[in-house]
Amino acid sequence: MADLHELTALDLWQELQSGRVSPREVAAHYLDRIDRLNPRLGAFVTVTPEHALARAAFVEQSVPKTAPLWGLPSGDKDLWHRAGVRTGFGSRSVVDLVPEVSDELVETLDEAGAVSLGKTNAPEFGLPAYTESLAAPPARNPWDLRLGAGGSSGGAAVAVAAGMLPFAPGSDGGGSVRIPAAACGLVGLKPTRGLVPAGSGVDSLAGLVVAGPLARTTADAALLLDGMIARRNGRIDHHYTLRAPYEDDGPFLGTAVRGEGRFQLGVMTTSAWDGAYEITIAPEARVALDTAVDAFAAIGHGIEETALEPDDTYAPAFRTIWQAGAARIPAEGEQLDLLEPLTAWLVGRGRELSARQLSEALSALTAYERSFIRQLSSFDAVLTPAMALTPRPVGWYDQEDGERNFEQQVQYTPFTSMLNVTGLPAIVLPVSQTADGLPMGVQLIGRPGGERTLLSLAAQLERRIRWQDRRPPVW
Repeated sequence: MADLHELTALDLWQELQSGRVSPREVAAHYLDRIDRLNPRLGAFVTVTPEHALARAAFVEQSVPKTAPLWGLPSGDKDLWHRAGVRTGFGSRSVVDLVPEVSDELVETLDEAGAVSLGKTNAPEFGLPAYTESLAAPPARNPWDLRLGAGGSSGGAAVAVAAGMLPFAPGSDGGGSVRIPAAACGLVGLKPTRGLVPAGSGVDSLAGLVVAGPLARTTADAALLLDGMIARRNGRIDHHYTLRAPYEDDGPFLGTAVRGEGRFQLGVMTTSAWDGAYEITIAPEARVALDTAVDAFAAIGHGIEETALEPDDTYAPAFRTIWQAGAARIPAEGEQLDLLEPLTAWLVGRGRELSARQLSEALSALTAYERSFIRQLSSFDAVLTPAMALTPRPVGWYDQEDGERNFEQQVQYTPFTSMLNVTGLPAIVLPVSQTADGLPMGVQLIGRPGGERTLLSLAAQLERRIRWQDRRPPVW
């Protein structure tokens, strides 16, 4: 048998189910790999070997094998609480916070049988699209250590791309799963708002932040997504999400494995930010998009170019919501001096906002959601570049000028935040590599509740391109 980290998460799960390997053996293998690779890569900010091995033993002895993620290693993004493990939020302003109670998503993953190996690196309070905080070493891209991993789920992406985890959960409020997935050559899925009960987006400002998986293959992403969804008696437990986004047809893994169907695809290079900032799509991003278009056409899908209607309300409304969200950061007095410049800028602007400004921004984004869905309603899915530029170097973002920093983030990733605003599902897929071997991807946008279509399309493209066979130099 190949080394355990060489296996896909699904293959590893099958080895665990067969008894050919135990949860403790798997945890020990990945912990050893983390010990060797993490100092160079910065994927984990906290590693918990004793807790992980004890947890693996508990899973082996006390958790039914029917649990969807039985014995599979995972990691907790360092924005989430795990009882007894320090939560840092990527910030120097948070010191010695060891929660007594775990967040619901962490508990859901535990119930699914996963084994957490530690806390994955995240930027300060998850706000930037890069993972380079002053509280920890930067998350470095396994394909080129001079480059960043994207954010905010950057540590999770590095861990998966470098074989320190078989897959990892992340959270996505403006692209925070899809951006690092694109930078690190992974599959990254942002679910429909409301699909994952413990990370539904319903309880976040403007419904932006949802939880989703990062993985090396489409099937692995679906496997983790199934584990992140709390099912009771075979049905999704939407206990606080008002309603399910659609009728539940059971686990997504089967859809991802089969990869069936023919669909009508739109292709666009416009974004919600086009009227506010100068957006330039790099040649490497266009090559990735063309590669995906050609492959989907060869498979037999319908292809039609489309474009978004200009809308000058989106940019100021989104900026207002981003600043308002930062205003809630628990930092007062001397703690404010410990915040990084971008965070301090966002907090300051956010706390200056009036209730009227916030209300107007929320109304504008609700109108944008309706308009966006209407414009793309004739397509089963819409294809865009994943990122406008190649992966950015560590230190590329301006650390002193908040306005310039925000502009840089938009210019790198103009195609992601509009899906958080609209609540639509989206998946990033690694389809090509640059002349220097860097991964470049595309994004597929689905209809509300359209995860099955996205997974089917992703599986078909994966079979044709076989991105799962690529390995970064650190592998």
